[in-house]
Amino acid sequence: MTQARANPAESTTAESATGGGLPRGTNLALLTGIACYVIWGGFPLFWPLLDAASPVEVLAHRMVWSCASALVVMLVVRHPWGWVKQLSGRSWLLLVAAAVVISFNWGGFIYAVNSGHVVESSLGYFINPLVSLVLGRVVFGERLDARGKVGAALAFAGVVIIAAGSWRTLWISLLLAGTFGAYGALKKSLTIPALPGLLVESGIMLVPSLIYLFVLESRGQGHWTAPNMWWLFMLGGLLTMVPLWLFAIAAKGLPLGTVGVLQYIAPTSQFLLGLFVFGQHVSAGYWAGLVVVWIGCLVYLSGMLRQTRRQ
Repeated sequence: MTQARANPAESTTAESATGGGLPRGTNLALLTGIACYVIWGGFPLFWPLLDAASPVEVLAHRMVWSCASALVVMLVVRHPWGWVKQLSGRSWLLLVAAAVVISFNWGGFIYAVNSGHVVESSLGYFINPLVSLVLGRVVFGERLDARGKVGAALAFAGVVIIAAGSWRTLWISLLLAGTFGAYGALKKSLTIPALPGLLVESGIMLVPSLIYLFVLESRGQGHWTAPNMWWLFMLGGLLTMVPLWLFAIAAKGLPLGTVGVLQYIAPTSQFLLGLFVFGQHVSAGYWAGLVVVWIGCLVYLSGMLRQTRRQ
């Protein structure tokens, strides 16, 4: 999943004539925001369909077909290509770093889902906004208000509680939260739009992915020709690109606080799928720690909503 901040200038210029402070097209932005998080929340239902392949093979195909999907969509909608001229040497370095980081995030999520750790993956995305909050303070010098500090402290306490009884799988949650937080920090330093960003990032990983898949298929260890696998691999790339595109629309047309609230649709859906579809058992200690994490997230969100109202 990709996180972005709404541009206050865009929100200001898009205010309605009635003075209500809501951007034009808010209903469309809200629907696209809900849709993108519903798709992300349902991802654990898709990746097990590719369980016959290893997580690395699935990741390689995801990179290849994400790049292809993004390129096709950009050509169909005639997306302007002026952003290419704005890519400096520093931008390319940041994009390479973002591509590597998101590869670990995508690969970690695929491994978590296909190894029966959906609940652990959802925890990673619950605490991710708070990881981003800390990175914002350390990397960009952003100041935390009182609620932000309390929320981060509560989330940290919840993770400690969970670690006491589930330390063997805690690395999954921390990997997903850390890599996605780092990805958000890298993207914050770039001005490239979401869809071209996905095209470049997946394009950077395209050559190594194709080489790996070619070697795998030449050894007879690949799954491209297995029944139903080729179109599922391609669908995985499309499902990666579509919610990112929807998110770009939502982030542009909604207040930041609204986007912050909507983003919890995905980990909540994943957590419920882990419990009721994949039948994961959650211990009392895990529940206790998760409740503390949830409270921390609510405190953090309340501060975000208050700040948005002030703006």
